[in-house]
Amino acid sequence: MSIDELRDYGLVEMTDPEIANFLASQRVGVLALPEADAPYLFPISYGFDGEDSLYFTYVSGSSSRKQRATDAAGTASFLVFAVDTMYSWESVQLTGRLEPVSESAWDDIEELLADVWTPELFKNASLSGDVELYEFRIGDRSGVKHQGLPPGLEPSGT
Repeated sequence: MSIDELRDYGLVEMTDPEIANFLASQRVGVLALPEADAPYLFPISYGFDGEDSLYFTYVSGSSSRKQRATDAAGTASFLVFAVDTMYSWESVQLTGRLEPVSESAWDDIEELLADVWTPELFKNASLSGDVELYEFRIGDRSGVKHQGLPPGLEPSGT
């Protein structure tokens, strides 16, 4: 079914301000990087500047698949979603470019990353591994949400 057909069941396209508010309220998404056979997907936490950029911290080693795929990627996709119930969920799809952030600029971005969720495992690994900061410059964005029961399932007034 297309988005147009799903509107009849309560699906709504998100506006740019709704997308920005949603991105600001979340902290984790799925990054998709192109590879020869299939996209390389992995969950990653992020900071959002409120406008056009997300920031990712990579903890990687000398043979990091994530690092190789990032370096080779021209364009990447990022998916952020939240599901409360089967009738209440939101999803934002972004496409953009990943670029390394120079260490001299890290202090300017530190506040954006202050509330980013990081697994304890990665916090410990960052003490001994390479840490890189990447900016995901958002090119295209779209979002959809479904909040409430679809027509025909709403409770009748008594």
